[in-house]
Amino acid sequence: MSKLSRNWIEGGLRAARVVAVLGAAAWFSGCAPLLVGGAAVGGAMVFSDRRTSGTQIEDQSIEVKAANRAREVLGERGHVNFTSYNRTLLITGEVPSEDDRTNVERAVAGVENLRAVVNELGVLGNSALTSRSSDAIITSKVKATFVDAKDLHSNAFKVVTERGTVYLMGRVTEREAARATELARGVGGVEKVVRVFEILTESELANLQTAK
Repeated sequence: MSKLSRNWIEGGLRAARVVAVLGAAAWFSGCAPLLVGGAAVGGAMVFSDRRTSGTQIEDQSIEVKAANRAREVLGERGHVNFTSYNRTLLITGEVPSEDDRTNVERAVAGVENLRAVVNELGVLGNSALTSRSSDAIITSKVKATFVDAKDLHSNAFKVVTERGTVYLMGRVTEREAARATELARGVGGVEKVVRVFEILTESELANLQTAK
């Protein structure tokens, strides 16, 4: 079986593993738009994704449920994003206090089918719209870099950027993880790269591709 790897570059990643659920939604101060990097369910994206179609749907459900639970805890406070990949839920954004940070994690831990939670919430004021726009541009550039790379399967990665920190998610080999990290670090505006990967062996990847 593959193991979950949470490696980090140029900084520390505090991760808490919990039994729970997965999904993909963003929540900005009471609003709940869909978070960047959400997988399309249907068409070619489903078949090139290394998750099953059922897991992709499950991930979307986890994100929506997590956003709803966080809203109940925070009300109009904070700017919180949820990204789920293969039932591992990444939480990013900003909240006013350490208690809020802890309460959000506790609230989402009960979501059905969740496998692990990585809590990367910052305790500080909400990021400015200019910062979020810059993050969106960085995400697009990182994705484009992966597409241009001839030695990477770009659809195997989910990219999230928060305050200049790029989070990389996916089911990948150590070789792919190292290459993606190298490429992301070379993109302008990237301050740090955090790896939230589920690591596969080369043989596991070969079996997965054969099954597809």
